[in-house]
Amino acid sequence: MRLLVLEDDKVLGPWIEQGLSEAGHVVDLFTDGKDALIAATTQSYDVLVLDRMVPGLDGLSLLKALRQAKVAAPAIFLTALGEVEDRVEGLQAGGDDYLVKPFAFSELTARIEVLARRRGAADDEDGGARLTAGDVTLDLHKRSCHRQGVAIDLNPKEFLLLEVFLRSKGRVQTRTMLLERVWNLNFDPTTSVVETHISRLRGKIEKPFGDTLIRTIRGSGYVFEPV
Repeated sequence: MRLLVLEDDKVLGPWIEQGLSEAGHVVDLFTDGKDALIAATTQSYDVLVLDRMVPGLDGLSLLKALRQAKVAAPAIFLTALGEVEDRVEGLQAGGDDYLVKPFAFSELTARIEVLARRRGAADDEDGGARLTAGDVTLDLHKRSCHRQGVAIDLNPKEFLLLEVFLRSKGRVQTRTMLLERVWNLNFDPTTSVVETHISRLRGKIEKPFGDTLIRTIRGSGYVFEPV
């Protein structure tokens, strides 16, 4: 899953990010609510994990703004504000769950998985859990990939990279755009992470089938052209 985490604690935030990443998720960590708002309204997340007391824009105001913007990703508040009134306020603002600090990491991951399953069941009813382009299909909640009915094993970054391509099929994706959308990085001319991952992705979704899906546009970037 792709998760957005809003946590400004310099120790807790990276710890949560590391733990969720080790569990196989792609995690975007933010310490400022305004930055998280921009990300959540321009990218797709499976679950939002929000602290309430953060600089820029607090988690409660952030979620209210997201719900007004029709962002439906399920959200869990992870906060020290644990009174009944706080919990009610969080749920009324559009939250789906509420976990009070201190907390057990295993409980956090379990609650995230429950929220994702609920959303997955709802999406399955309207077909929203899958992306299809040509003979390639991604199941966004099962995190599975198939081409011509053949299962393809992708790591989290490869899956997210392919998801970006499927959502933008036929449109050029520059190296900078991919760095921002997949790795949440600003442009770095020294890194070869995009090229490396695209090469690996091609080896999985193109080589066994003897064709080309991701075309390199010299001087511009890459474009996904489904068969």
